[in-house]
Amino acid sequence: MLKSMTGFGRSEKTDGKRKIIVEIKSVNHRYLDTNIKIPKKLNFFEAGVRVCLKNYIQRGKIDIYIVYEDLTENTICLKYNEGLVREYIAYAKEIAQQFDIKNDVTVKEIMGYPEVLTMEEKTIDEDSLWLLLEQAIIEALENLIETRIQEGENLKRDLCQKLDNMLSHVLYVEERSPEILLEYHEKLENKVKELLQGSDLEEDRIITEVTLYADKICVDEEVVRLKSHIENMRAALLEGNGVGRKLDFLAQEMNREANTILSKSNDLAITNRAIDLKTEIEKVREQIQNIE
Repeated sequence: MLKSMTGFGRSEKTDGKRKIIVEIKSVNHRYLDTNIKIPKKLNFFEAGVRVCLKNYIQRGKIDIYIVYEDLTENTICLKYNEGLVREYIAYAKEIAQQFDIKNDVTVKEIMGYPEVLTMEEKTIDEDSLWLLLEQAIIEALENLIETRIQEGENLKRDLCQKLDNMLSHVLYVEERSPEILLEYHEKLENKVKELLQGSDLEEDRIITEVTLYADKICVDEEVVRLKSHIENMRAALLEGNGVGRKLDFLAQEMNREANTILSKSNDLAITNRAIDLKTEIEKVREQIQNIE
């Protein structure tokens, strides 16, 4: 199925404790170029995100935005260092005895001592968090692919219409070429008659001149190759599945054949058709840049 490289996908997942929002945008690019904006807390999942992405997308500039929100109230817990407290108390007793002073240390004072109380963030369950994040990413990617397929179908219809236009120009050149030779033969014959003023014509000489002219303007090979490229491109469009590079190559070959026809042309009608053909090819090349 043909896919465009332009699309957008979004997903929002929650398990009651956490919420994850994933948004993915893509535009055309020669290769796969990924930019991931992920919260610092989820940085260790970035490699997994890239693996998921490569399973769905082959080409394009991809921007992924991930938002993480913890819905629980108790995300941070308070802990005290029991061993350190015992040392503080022991030293307080020792100082009181050594200097014969009152040991008036209170619990409140001990709680204010350095490193006695610490605030720690609760340990994250990485497996369940990754499962939630993976679900959000896959759903966003599927939504992205759906929009890319819809755009791809529009591109396919437009490109097939342009291929029909191109084929009509090629067929005209194919039909017109023999007529040019007949017209040249007639023109040459009339010119010779005019010069010889009724003398006998050298038909062999005229045939030789026409043959040389035919070799010079012959575009049979170019026409055959163009028809073949058009049919191959049509088949590739119907096939889909990552054919962007192949289509781009075929368009380059088409342009080369059209240039050759234009350089050989000595007929205004064929010249105009060749120019129209090149115009259609250029439009096709522009559209192909958006295909994965």
